[in-house]
Amino acid sequence: MKKTAADVLPTEGGLGNEPLLAVDDLHVEFTTRQGVVKAVNGVSYDLRAGETLAVLGESGSGKSVTAQAIMGILDMPPARIPKGAIRFRGTDLLKLSEEARAQIRGQRVAMIFQDALSALNPVFTVGWQIGEMFRVHRGMSRKDAQKRAVELMDRVRIPAARQRVHDFPHQFSGGMRQRIMIAMSIALDPEVLIADEPTTALDVTVQAQIMELLAELQRESNMGLILITHDLGVVADVADKIAVMYGGRIVENAQVHDVYRAPAHPYSKGLLESIPRVDLKGHELYAIKGLPPNLLDMPPGCAFNPRCPYRQDNCVSSEPPLYEINSTRSSACHYWREVLDGSHG
Repeated sequence: MKKTAADVLPTEGGLGNEPLLAVDDLHVEFTTRQGVVKAVNGVSYDLRAGETLAVLGESGSGKSVTAQAIMGILDMPPARIPKGAIRFRGTDLLKLSEEARAQIRGQRVAMIFQDALSALNPVFTVGWQIGEMFRVHRGMSRKDAQKRAVELMDRVRIPAARQRVHDFPHQFSGGMRQRIMIAMSIALDPEVLIADEPTTALDVTVQAQIMELLAELQRESNMGLILITHDLGVVADVADKIAVMYGGRIVENAQVHDVYRAPAHPYSKGLLESIPRVDLKGHELYAIKGLPPNLLDMPPGCAFNPRCPYRQDNCVSSEPPLYEINSTRSSACHYWREVLDGSHG
């Protein structure tokens, strides 16, 4: 039986050795006219206070669907979670009532969406939208909520916040809109913040500013940060560990410096080699051959095998488990040793 908000809302305090958030063997399916799409297929990762986890992968790899499952914002149906657990401070969110999930969503676990212009309501001022968090969750008056909105806009470094609190989303640049989204997400001091492609469509200078802002806010509050992206270059300076996703699975888990030094999965290696480098000026930029898999018609064995330079017969005949390389690293590749030392492929 699903419990009510009163009995299950986790309390703040010490965690001991337990992670703040733990996703365990999560499966998410979507029923479509063409068949069942297994968008997330056995994903597991954890996050501790003050830690940044980067979740990497191409579009369709399951990154955002996993985040939406954590937030409890999947449309069900067509979505279905047949298996798995999502534990926040030891409590499985999937077993909570919608009332209890709503108390955690936004207050304890918050999310920055990738398209700020679509996520913000065009007919309300940004001050009204930020202030709504305080009116709904804290019972503040409109005047007090607007005052807090100005304080948050100052905190995320929006110039002339007192005047601009009355502006509408279309009156801001892309970078400023993303700052407004960040202000909304941190309004209630969440313990976990999920940033879904927070620098998409922004120029490199603004990207760096947004990432620096997120890192600063994290240091101030010691919140756990999940950064969803397809760009290894964005996470190099901010992430503590990386989970690489492909075809709905985690294919590599590692500390960030381990991945940059020597990736242990061919897909991770391909992503890393696709980053432009100043020391290779004039060389052709590497690109992973082929296309991501069709989730309605997955290839047999390893999902990456049609694109993999390390492919052998058993890559087609058997799906590799997530091999444990050491206590902080794993790879879903039969030939992870060869990938690590670059001995063939």
